[in-house]
Amino acid sequence: MNAVYRNNEGYADITAGTAIAHVVAAEKRKYRPIVYICSRYRGDTRKNAEDALKYCRFAVRKGCIPIAPHIFFAHSGILDDTDPEERKLGMFIGLVLLDRCEEIWVFGNELSEGMKREYDRAVRRNIKVRTFTDSCVEMGG
Repeated sequence: MNAVYRNNEGYADITAGTAIAHVVAAEKRKYRPIVYICSRYRGDTRKNAEDALKYCRFAVRKGCIPIAPHIFFAHSGILDDTDPEERKLGMFIGLVLLDRCEEIWVFGNELSEGMKREYDRAVRRNIKVRTFTDSCVEMGG
């Protein structure tokens, strides 16, 4: 049942009614920004993948949609991170996905070679950078 919005004189006001309906609908669907999860993968890949999944869960709890290409492509076995050509392709795909994100969330105290490339790309593209500890505590923000 659609209620008709009426102005203070009692006349139906379609424009105001439509605007109010859009605001109510937006509140119901809650906007969720897409954020790029930048974290270490090389080295202890099992632990680093578990950490990346933890960071993705953290982003979801914060109302965001996380993108973690190193988990999807490398850890899943779609690409072999130990093969230089496949690693290069994985980094390229990750940077393309990064360009479509509103923010990059960088986790950890030091940047790996791959993380540095992602961070530098975000800065060049004016993508908002947020930094977090390994325990998901935001630094400097």
